[in-house]
Amino acid sequence: MMSMLNLTIPKRILRISLYAILSLISILVLYLGLAFILSRIGTKPENSQSNDIAIYILTNGVHTDVVVPLKNELMDWSSEIRFSNTLKRDTAFNYVAMGWGDKGFYLDTPTWADLKASTAFKAAFSLSTSAIHATFYKELKEDSTCVKIKLSKAQYLRLATYIRNSFKLDSKGHFINIKTSANYGNDDAFYDAVGSYSLLHTCNTWANNALKSCGQKASLWTPFDTGIFYQYKK
Repeated sequence: MMSMLNLTIPKRILRISLYAILSLISILVLYLGLAFILSRIGTKPENSQSNDIAIYILTNGVHTDVVVPLKNELMDWSSEIRFSNTLKRDTAFNYVAMGWGDKGFYLDTPTWADLKASTAFKAAFSLSTSAIHATFYKELKEDSTCVKIKLSKAQYLRLATYIRNSFKLDSKGHFINIKTSANYGNDDAFYDAVGSYSLLHTCNTWANNALKSCGQKASLWTPFDTGIFYQYKK
């Protein structure tokens, strides 16, 4: 009786383990399939009678930033995203790139080799907080990783509102700078953000929604940067 019981238990465990593995593979295939299909379906852009302000979308191959003029008559980002929060504290910039993402990824994972299973798990299932990474630029060059988009003033104001609403504010209504040594370079800084990262709402989903907010070409939904840039290659 004991020998039969000993044989039954491992088979049952093996069957459960195999079922779990197949279920995870099925979910991954479904996720990737939906990501591919929905990212290739574009939203209808608005017709605009003016092209007053140039913005950019910028990718590092994984993550998309939205790049806006540092200062104009409509918005002065330097009043909240301050040069003094960067390592170099240089002030000779014309643009600021902003990207939303998981705080653990931003601060604790300088390279993919540093990625911890706990960080990935929390990010995947919306269990951690978020941050905005802001980087100053003097100029940008259009290429396959950087696309210029022209907006009307009204569209730009809607985009600015979307981005501002993504920042967490202190009791006085100011952006909250994250004091850290995890800067990517001399001209960037991190700020606390609203919301949580997940498999359904990634850094690229945030950027894609930013484009939707101002009536520009965007994917119906995408968790990857390739979905966004596909719309601008058509």
